[in-house]
Parts: sequence; C-alpha cells; structure tokens
Amino acid sequence: MNFDTIILDSDSYKYSQFLQYPKNTTNVFSYIEARGYSWGVDKHVFFGLQAFIKQYLLTPITQEDIDFAEEIITAHGEPFNREGWQYILDTYNGKLPVVIRAVPEGTVLKTHNVLVTIEATDPKCFWLTSFLETALLRAIWYPTTVATNSYVSKQIILNFLEKTGDPSSIDFKLHDFGARGVSSKESAGLGGMGHLLNFLGTDTVTALLYARKFYNADMAGFSIPAMEHSTVTSWGRENEVESYRNMLRTFGREGTILACVSDSYDIYNACELWGTVLKDEVIKSGATVVVRPDSGVPEEVVLKCVEILGKNFGYTKNSKGYNVLNNVRVIQGDGINQETIQKILENLVKHGWSADNVAFGQGGALLQQVNRDTLKFAMKCSAALIDGTWVDVYKDPITDQGKKSKKGRLDLFKDEDGNFFSGREDWMPSQLRTVYKNGELLIDENWETIKARVK
Repeated sequence: MNFDTIILDSDSYKYSQFLQYPKNTTNVFSYIEARGYSWGVDKHVFFGLQAFIKQYLLTPITQEDIDFAEEIITAHGEPFNREGWQYILDTYNGKLPVVIRAVPEGTVLKTHNVLVTIEATDPKCFWLTSFLETALLRAIWYPTTVATNSYVSKQIILNFLEKTGDPSSIDFKLHDFGARGVSSKESAGLGGMGHLLNFLGTDTVTALLYARKFYNADMAGFSIPAMEHSTVTSWGRENEVESYRNMLRTFGREGTILACVSDSYDIYNACELWGTVLKDEVIKSGATVVVRPDSGVPEEVVLKCVEILGKNFGYTKNSKGYNVLNNVRVIQGDGINQETIQKILENLVKHGWSADNVAFGQGGALLQQVNRDTLKFAMKCSAALIDGTWVDVYKDPITDQGKKSKKGRLDLFKDEDGNFFSGREDWMPSQLRTVYKNGELLIDENWETIKARVK
C-alpha cells in the first residue's frame, strides 16, 4: 500500500466534486496567487514547485493505488471516482494528464499576481485541476512564504550594512535555527531551502539534503562549531570559563569562527571573562569568537555585550565611521524577527557600532510562525470550458472584497519597465513557463540558477 499516492493527497470534499460541475464541462483552468502581503512589503519570492513535482507528480499511479484509495475514501463516507482514475491508469500509464505553468522559481515579484496555472490536457480528466489544489497550493505557499520572510530580513540587514559596514558579509548574517521548531521534517527541508535562497548560514541539515535532491545543489549552506547550554553547564558554574577555554582550544584556529552561547548564568560577566581571562588565548588562536546571548531584551542585551567586548578587545573605526570589534562578534538567536532585527541594528548604529558586529539566528519565527494567510495564498478556478465555450469563473463576496478572484484564462506579463502584472492570456508574451505536462518535468533548474534570480 502506497500511503503517499497522489490519489489520497487531497481534502475529503474534493472527492465528490467530479460530480458537481455543469454538464458537458471538459476543462477547468485554475491559478495560484498571494492576495496580500506581510512584513511591510508587497513582494514575494516564488519557490518550491520543482520539489513538489519531483517528489509527488513524477510517480505514476498504480492499480494498487486506485484500489487502496477506493477502500479508504468509500469507508470515509465520500464517493470515489474510480472510473476517472482507472482511465488515467489505462490511457496514460498512470501519469497525470495536466499541464502546469509557472513563473521561474526565485523570481521576486509583487503579490496579487498569477504565479502558477494548471489545467487538464484530456477532457475526461477536467476534474483533476481542482482535485490537485490541496497538494499543489500547500507545496507553494509554505516555501514561498518562508523564502519571502527570509528575503525581507535580508533587505533590512543589508540596508544597515550598506550604511555602516561591509555588505559583502550579508550571506552569513541570518542563520537558520529552526529545524527543531517546525511541524515536520518536510517543513524543515522546504522552509530551510527557502531561507537558503537568501543566505548561506543554516543548521537545518534537511534543507541541504532537499536542495541536493530536488535542485541539484552541491552544498547549499554552511555552519560552524557552536556550543549549547549543556556543553557549558555540564562543567558546573564554577568552571564556566573552562568550558569556554575548552571550546577555544578544540576549535580555535587561524581564520576559523566558533559560536559560544554565554548566557547560561550571567551574559555580561561572560563577556568580561572572554575579554579578560580568555582574551590572550582568543587573540593568539587567530579565531573569531562569536558570543551568543540567548535571553533578555534583544536590542538592549546585544548593545551591552558589544560595549563590554569593545572595552576589552578594542575596536577599529571603518571607512564609514562606525566601530568594528577586534577578534570577536555577537550573534543574537533569541526572539529574532524583522522587528527585533531592526531594533537591534538601530540601537547599535545609534551608539556608533557597525552592523558588522552582529549576526542573527532565527528559528520558529523563520520557519514555523507563518501560515497560508501570511501572504493570503489561494488557488482559484477562473475559467471553465462548458459546451465547447470558455466561460469566466470567479467569486466576488460582498462581505470581503479581499477574497475577490480573477476571471478568465490568465497569464503573467511584464510591462516596459520590467514590472510583472497579470491579465488574460495571449495579450503579451508570457512570463510563465510550462514546467510539467502529462507526467513529465519539462524544466529542471539547478540551485544556483534559482538563487541568482533572488539576488
């Protein structure tokens, strides 16, 4: 029994809908869009379709799949379209007769635009379009939303680096700490990849595997040796400094970077220890020690840590007139979101410190504290072929105009200024590409190609 068959990857109510369309319906055209925006921006980063297609749409359905699905769905209380699925198996060897068109992954564009379209290629399978909504929409909204979340953070950090520091360091300024806080391993992989479209720092190993599996990435992200609270507290409070010394002696080499969580007891005392008792060893090692506070009010704690470390290690003034710590840095990994990133950097800059001095780690707020409504994602039918004529299909609820859907066979275009906009097909050259048709992946792009679009 194949518990992952696409036949069983839908909402319950979808199984009765093949009987609900007008008589003589032979095609259904649907599109996916984000109908809103979050984090103060109206842009999003499209991502995740190729991973979904490779994982779920390239495996043909089998007779066993049909029989098992019929058993489950009928026992569940819903009608099962055995005739339809049997037709797909017998006629197409189990490959799905649909065509999916999409904007290239990694494209940054405004919301309220068509990202994906889908329709059947066989009149007898018109019902497939709507049936696939559950799986297809889920496959897109989550990685796109996480990629956008990470993208917005990148713009905030980059703005401060351009004003006060070195913009070339941006790739490692936001580190993914989110693997343990997501709902599933699949979420870790998909969301983790979305983050890595913008940065190179991650502790989510599953994201590396997914990027290799689905996007042919050699190595999509990197990490460094890092302490956790248990590797400090297991030494005992009286031996706190020895835990740090062990870390330094084990991993501290010329040019290396090591992260040391230092708030197990007293973060400010720990900063003093690093800058007095351990100062000479830090300098002699040639490593950069990244001190990690993990509690308190982020913007206050980070500034005070930087000031203590600056007092002891010294600092240099860069070409932009801001102070940069010698030998050490700070990473804040608690309570990080766009708002706290902004506050931390504003507070540092206000006191003369460059954004070069700090990096960020983000967990739940990066990968988990998002949902389909964060960007108001939806997949809607906009046209149907009935009695040989295409008719507009749309919703227009008087109680919520934000849920008004688009009409007709839709496409995505670019104006003379390079801005994307949506409209009816065949108006201008399309910005959508046929990615999947009748069971085949037609475009298989590598990681670096997609990542370059985001940049």
